[in-house]
Amino acid sequence: MNERRKSYPFDQIEPKWQAIWEERQLFCVPNPGDKNFDPSKPKFYILDMFPYPSGAGLHVGHPEGYTATDILARYKRMRGFNVLHPMGWDAFGLPAEQYAIKTGKHPATTTRANIAKFKAQLKRIGFSYDWQREINTTDPRYYKWTQWIFLQIYNSWFNPATNRAEPISTYRGKNPDEVRLAYVADVPVNWCPELGTVLANEEVVDGKSEIGSFPVVRRPMRQWMLRITAYAERLLKELDGLDWPEGIKLLQRNWIGRSEGAEVDFAVAGVDDSGPEAGDRSYKIRVFTTRPDTLYGATYMVLAPEHSLVDLIVTEEQWPAVRAYRERAARKSDLERTELAKEKTGVFTGAYAMNPVNNERIPIWVADYVLLGYGTGAIMGVPAHDERDLDFARKFDLPIREVVRPLGGEDSIGFVGEGIAINSPVIDGLPSRQAIRRITEWLEQRGLGKGAINYKLRDWLFSRQRYWGEPFPVVWENGKHRALDKNELPVVPPPLDDYKPIGTGEPPLARAKEWVRYSGNALRETNTMPQWAGSCWYYLRFCDPQNDQRFVGEEAERYWMGGPKPGGVDLYVGGTEHAVLHLLYARFWHKVLFDLGYVSKPEPFQRLVNQGIILGEDNQKMSKSRGNIVNPDDVIDRYGADAFRCYEMFMGPLEQMKPWSMRGVEGVARFLARVWRLLMVENQAGEWELSARLREVDPTSAQTKITHATIKKVTEDIESLSFNTAISQMMIFVNAFTNAETIPLSPMRAFLILLNPFAPRLTSELWEKLNAKVRDNAGDITKQQWPDYNQRLLVEDEVEMVIQVNGKVRDRIKMSIVATEEEVKAAAIANPKIQQLVSGKAIGKVVVVPKKLVNIVVHC
Repeated sequence: MNERRKSYPFDQIEPKWQAIWEERQLFCVPNPGDKNFDPSKPKFYILDMFPYPSGAGLHVGHPEGYTATDILARYKRMRGFNVLHPMGWDAFGLPAEQYAIKTGKHPATTTRANIAKFKAQLKRIGFSYDWQREINTTDPRYYKWTQWIFLQIYNSWFNPATNRAEPISTYRGKNPDEVRLAYVADVPVNWCPELGTVLANEEVVDGKSEIGSFPVVRRPMRQWMLRITAYAERLLKELDGLDWPEGIKLLQRNWIGRSEGAEVDFAVAGVDDSGPEAGDRSYKIRVFTTRPDTLYGATYMVLAPEHSLVDLIVTEEQWPAVRAYRERAARKSDLERTELAKEKTGVFTGAYAMNPVNNERIPIWVADYVLLGYGTGAIMGVPAHDERDLDFARKFDLPIREVVRPLGGEDSIGFVGEGIAINSPVIDGLPSRQAIRRITEWLEQRGLGKGAINYKLRDWLFSRQRYWGEPFPVVWENGKHRALDKNELPVVPPPLDDYKPIGTGEPPLARAKEWVRYSGNALRETNTMPQWAGSCWYYLRFCDPQNDQRFVGEEAERYWMGGPKPGGVDLYVGGTEHAVLHLLYARFWHKVLFDLGYVSKPEPFQRLVNQGIILGEDNQKMSKSRGNIVNPDDVIDRYGADAFRCYEMFMGPLEQMKPWSMRGVEGVARFLARVWRLLMVENQAGEWELSARLREVDPTSAQTKITHATIKKVTEDIESLSFNTAISQMMIFVNAFTNAETIPLSPMRAFLILLNPFAPRLTSELWEKLNAKVRDNAGDITKQQWPDYNQRLLVEDEVEMVIQVNGKVRDRIKMSIVATEEEVKAAAIANPKIQQLVSGKAIGKVVVVPKKLVNIVVHC
């Protein structure tokens, strides 16, 4: 679209109003105690999941959620709310570090440039963020408090008696390090030698790193862990009070994975002695099972390849095979290992265990479908009643013993449901649920097991072998770790000439020898925190970003996170890719801070909405490789930012996936052009001026009705985030006035306010021009009150009725809804078209269907 063909001068209007907004700081909101703070207004905290500022900048999928929250923010301001609507940058991360390795540029330099690009794009789209609250997770003034929060976690423990975190000083045990919420452990991790870092399971795809596609192996490493499992039950139960999509709640529940059952101890038998009473019983294998009623059907055991007991029990003859198997398993991701469809593999250790219910000697195997990170890292194999165990037993010719008889007559082999216990002396004949209770009591009485609740959730692996992350505020002295004091924060990473991984597993920070040497006897921790750390609490910093004495001021936190519900942020919008980990980790940090008295609410986010993915025009996910990425700058250059915003919302329901269409953008741009031309005309000199049709007159009843119907519809649709149907209604409004000889001023004022959250620059310009003509002290459009509708004006007092002659539709007529049947008949017969049709003919009868039709029967 060239300069001459622009349907309205958005290229002049949009930069003008962006400059005005920035000069007047219209969207900056004060905190309690600040100048101009109005305590009489209710608060509304609207938050976007802040972006990672990549070098590629935005594509059209990114601003979808931002546009939705901006519409709501503008609307809420007009409804009289103090609106907190901030933006910042989740800027630590591996991509910037990889770029630094390739180019030698410090990640901070790249990050600053990327942020500047993102910020310019967001401002161009016209988002009403409070830029005075902008934060950056790589800013030392920010990560000082990330490190401080880590210290609060480090210096706390979870007291099961009070079911909350408490200062470590309240722990009365001998070794506080055993119960800290932040602790060190040797754990098997996904190690990528090429990237030189540990990767989370979701960062490994088909045994390779998601970034770079480099080989990944499993190896034990010393790692910092956060004891999120202590909060498993609260994280699960307290989901109920949140206004989140049920699908997201289900994902969190499944990730936490609560299951009830029993822990059972199997003693390890002597390798060379086949007698049931013989052997070394000093080793025990503890398993968790939800079906202890199937214990009599356990015919073998399986340990995860990484299980520490493997080295202690494997026989000399089996050691070479076990070692080779472990090496192969180390090259697989957890997902690959647990894939149900894959062929089962395993190796016999040469050792045996004793089944505690019948003293039967059963073989102990190693197999990769058992994970060390889930349960106890060991299972009892019950092949008759577990699909994976059955596949394994059949492949390796292990015994299969039925111990549950189905109630419906199905085949017992492979049956996993509830039935009647058989071949199980202690519980024979009992239904499964009774059998579970009875066998658990039997185990507890004999010290062989106990009832237990297990969670799939594992403690959070919190270390990364990277440079570009928050350093830990911890030093090591004489083999022990200790926290730094608050006044030593922030711990800033030192400058390096080489960001490459060392290759030994040591992080890049280990290269900075002087920095590492904290004192004569103490060394700094050289791991860094994961990218998740900064995003765990950023919503709190937005409440009070300039506070250098506290991570968030108490009064600011109580105000912006306040309200009657458990969550503080009123609306949180982002993609479903963060449905589990980010939300779970943020909830965990928040609950620790709540327990310690630092925040006033037990949950961070009250309402959550996930926007759908915007696909390319080819109906495929946007990606560089497919060449289908659409840059918002190109769309704005051609159609304007207001058209871009409106199209993003007009595409369909916010939560749905939908394809991009440039023809669709053009259609929405035409609608905005009609809005412009409704109020403006181009004179002979090519200049735009207000239309002469626009007058200060009372609207007709029909114009009043469409105005109030539009106010009602747009208001309700914004509240329900149904932005596409709100735009549809505004299109209907414009159509109703397009051909009017006179356009009353009052409906146009109301309409511009309704459209303003969607197309803020166009409506600001038109509002300003109206103010110049009609000096009614209306002020800036952003300061206007949202219009109310009158429900009585929406009540239909007329109804359109069809007029038929001998069953054929001939015309339509409007009648009062209280018109009598005789009045309807008379009006239909008097209709000019009907008069022509029935002239000279005999009317037989007239049939009236109330409020619908009139059928006139005539005889020739």
